[in-house]
Amino acid sequence: MKLRFLTAGESHGPALNVVVEGLPAGVPVDRGTIDRDLKRRMGGYGRGGRMKIESDAAEILGGVRFGLTLGSPVSLLIRNRDYANWTVAMSPDGPPPEPAERKAVTRPRPGHADLAGALKYGTHDARDILERASARETASRVAAGALAKALLTCTGIEITSRTLAVGKAQGPEDEDFDALLALPDDAAMRTTDAAAQAAMVAEVERAKRLGDSIGGVFEVLARGVPPGLGSHVHWDRRLDGRLGGAVLSIQAVKAVSVGEGIEGAESLGSALHDPIGYDANRRAFTRSSNRAGGIEGGMSNGEVIHVRGYLKPLATLPKPLGSVDLADKSPFEAAFERTDTIPIVAAGVVGEAMTALILADELLIKCGGDSLAETLRNLAGYRESIREF
Repeated sequence: MKLRFLTAGESHGPALNVVVEGLPAGVPVDRGTIDRDLKRRMGGYGRGGRMKIESDAAEILGGVRFGLTLGSPVSLLIRNRDYANWTVAMSPDGPPPEPAERKAVTRPRPGHADLAGALKYGTHDARDILERASARETASRVAAGALAKALLTCTGIEITSRTLAVGKAQGPEDEDFDALLALPDDAAMRTTDAAAQAAMVAEVERAKRLGDSIGGVFEVLARGVPPGLGSHVHWDRRLDGRLGGAVLSIQAVKAVSVGEGIEGAESLGSALHDPIGYDANRRAFTRSSNRAGGIEGGMSNGEVIHVRGYLKPLATLPKPLGSVDLADKSPFEAAFERTDTIPIVAAGVVGEAMTALILADELLIKCGGDSLAETLRNLAGYRESIREF
């Protein structure tokens, strides 16, 4: 790996932070662009009460000077405004407060990390687990992804996302990339189809009325990716494997597909694979379709990359399911504080960030460079070698 990042912080702790290592020197960093993606992560129809409290913004603590990366690790901080309500229960200093102020969670939620984590770490207070398992952690990833996007933008690579489904409401099969980029940041759902958006919103409302959550599907698209990122030579260097793992790491994502990966399992090969052509004017290989989702043999093939994430209904329910107390083993309803009905737009934004981080890493593996200028020179030479192939 050339590019790597580490996040830290709890959902109701003082702050979240992320350190990104491996960016070349000279990458333009605009704090407003980072904050825009953080705000986009907070949006979409179906979000819960936490989003009314937070107003995420990044503080740059290191690695950037005068708006450009230095080549050293970049450190970002995102403060949790809600910490003001949790200063006793989430204090980093000891000793522990009285039980009434500790806000312990002893009734694990089915479908969440509570029980497995409590067993793994030997604690009867699942708050030790859920604070870090919370999707609040993804704010750090989005900030890191914004830095990766800054590098990719310099190379002509663009990333966006769309909402494919909420419950039984389906979006259109294909949507124009530029139209998706032009969607307003406060769109209820990331789709250009008004009828599909209305149907998705109706599905959210139906789940709310039932005191329930609902699942959905998002898709991340990346345009301008040169062929040859990733590799076929080892399992852990395959681009589809890396992207799949990155998207699957997002909280509540339980399945991933690349291109028509799921639909393709029911197809004949002759109906699935993308015929290859050649455009002499552009000196470029072409494909009349893109069912492979821009990746063949573990490598990008020059087409738009499509990665889909399948989001399960969230595990924190207004009408909780049955559970058992961790301490005395008596039956209870699972714990409930607050939750989203569905964070599908936010999941797409996090998917963009994870895709950007993987693509930026693979770009640097391919092209190298300690400075942005060196990386761009190497990339230009590679692109020219492809045209001369």
